[in-house]
Amino acid sequence: MSLWVPPSRNENACESGTYDSSSSSSYSFVSSDFNISYADGSAAAGDYVTDTLTIGGTTIKDFQFGIGLSSGSPEGVLGIGYTANEVQVGRNGESPYANLPKAMVNKGVIQSNAYSLWLNDLDANTGSILFGGVNTKKYHGSLQTVPIQKVGGQYSEFIIALTKVSLTTSSGENTYSSSSIPAGVLLDSGSSLTYLPDALVQEIYDDLGVSYESDSGIGYVECSMAEQSITLSFTFSSPTINVGIDEMIIDVGGLYFRNGKRACIFGIVPAGTSTAVLGDTFLRSAYVVYDLENNEISLASTNFNSTENDILEIGTGTDSVPGATAVSNPVTNAPVGGTAARIGGPHGGSDLSGSATVNMAIPKATAMPKHMAVGLAGVGALLAL
Repeated sequence: MSLWVPPSRNENACESGTYDSSSSSSYSFVSSDFNISYADGSAAAGDYVTDTLTIGGTTIKDFQFGIGLSSGSPEGVLGIGYTANEVQVGRNGESPYANLPKAMVNKGVIQSNAYSLWLNDLDANTGSILFGGVNTKKYHGSLQTVPIQKVGGQYSEFIIALTKVSLTTSSGENTYSSSSIPAGVLLDSGSSLTYLPDALVQEIYDDLGVSYESDSGIGYVECSMAEQSITLSFTFSSPTINVGIDEMIIDVGGLYFRNGKRACIFGIVPAGTSTAVLGDTFLRSAYVVYDLENNEISLASTNFNSTENDILEIGTGTDSVPGATAVSNPVTNAPVGGTAARIGGPHGGSDLSGSATVNMAIPKATAMPKHMAVGLAGVGALLAL
């Protein structure tokens, strides 16, 4: 995945910052091959360049990235996934270049191509990404490690096996028996919502009374549901991440049901024919370590709003993530759908039925609010992993 930034001429990008090559003495043109598109219909095209990059007090010289000279997005993309998924590899058949975490390894800034992500809760202004380390004060319990699945015979996406989903309400616990589980799911902080197999989404919608608006591909619930004691639990062979319903309900304002009650976006939508994606509505409740060296993901339940820090460095070789334990006999080959959802908004192709929208008082062409497309608050770039 490529890091790209909006140019200074992009009027929509003023809040997140822009890049002005004419103001840089270290800028160097590489090619005009930068061209990327996403499953939600957004795209960016322009130049590959090199320049000096500074992040978190670390400076990397001659770093290659893209400039989105043609793009409708106000934010760039940090691009910290597998280099096999870079634009010039997948589209042009060229050799990969060192993206941000790989460049940090090459420059000796971190020991291993690995990092951890802590988004914090829905109301938080910022989260954090820690390259080359874990922060033990940002999660509860211990980290458990599961393998990343190959796609097309290679490691290119952060896809792991989702083996169980359950819903706990005041009436008890319901473990879903959908034939779509286990499923290969993509952990993607560039997606604001969570996309699950249609059959599973149908069951969740039925249990929670979610109203599905097919034109927008979004489900809606009464905003007051966020105050209820409801939990969705996601299991990955062994580690289970519990997501409170308040983290799944997004208040964008100005939406009402016909009965006058306020409507909010529900954070799970049908994936249709695309790859299932665990986006920010899931990831806020998880502390995730992405280990690209060993092709593994380590998970623990997040510690919301923690102000303490205890940072441990990720070393080299196997078992390099501090305090992480490998899961015994994990599922390693769960079915994976088609093209992955990317960068925020909903996508079509769903066969979801039921949950009629006759009680909704919302426009037929409901659009995803712009701020919904921000993968990590306060960074100014989507973390498309």
